[in-house]
Amino acid sequence: MAPLPDGFSYAEWNATYNALSFGIAAMGSATIFFWLQLPNVTKNYRTALTITGIVTLIATYHYIRIFNSWSEAFTVASKDGGDYTVQLTGAPFNDGYRYVDWLLTVPLLLIELILVMKLPQAETVSLGWKLGLASALMVALGYPGEIQEDLSVRWFWWCLSMIPFCYVVFTLAVGLAEATSKQPSPAAASLASAART
Repeated sequence: MAPLPDGFSYAEWNATYNALSFGIAAMGSATIFFWLQLPNVTKNYRTALTITGIVTLIATYHYIRIFNSWSEAFTVASKDGGDYTVQLTGAPFNDGYRYVDWLLTVPLLLIELILVMKLPQAETVSLGWKLGLASALMVALGYPGEIQEDLSVRWFWWCLSMIPFCYVVFTLAVGLAEATSKQPSPAAASLASAART
């Protein structure tokens, strides 16, 4: 965890605080909406929609943790009715929650995409494992680079994380092109194509 810089204005602190609050509300309500819609969705797509709800639930949890960490890292006070001042408390702001979130949600989103492509079961399972593991590896390799001070070390980790990233992008862009063309309707094919890119 890198230390936060001092000198945040109240407007900057408040904008971040409100953005995090908005994220919690948006992701939490999205989770409820997705799961309430399960009975209205064709049986073939219920697992994918359930995963969508899991993804937004995980994001809700991590937004709450980031929000709490942000709140604990600062004291906001007004002296004698004057403007609010923002000062660091010395408590660390845990920015690693983003990576934990991505480590869980990115593979789930790729698995969800594969599930709606209507591939044969063996191919669905195989691609789910391959893309899920590759995307988790991509995120796991990205974090060490972000926390490094040395720029050359950062670039090293970036290059390593780009290997699984390129595999995921290639598989989505090229490997699933044929499956996109086999969707049941032009609208479904268009949506699948947009999701792949």
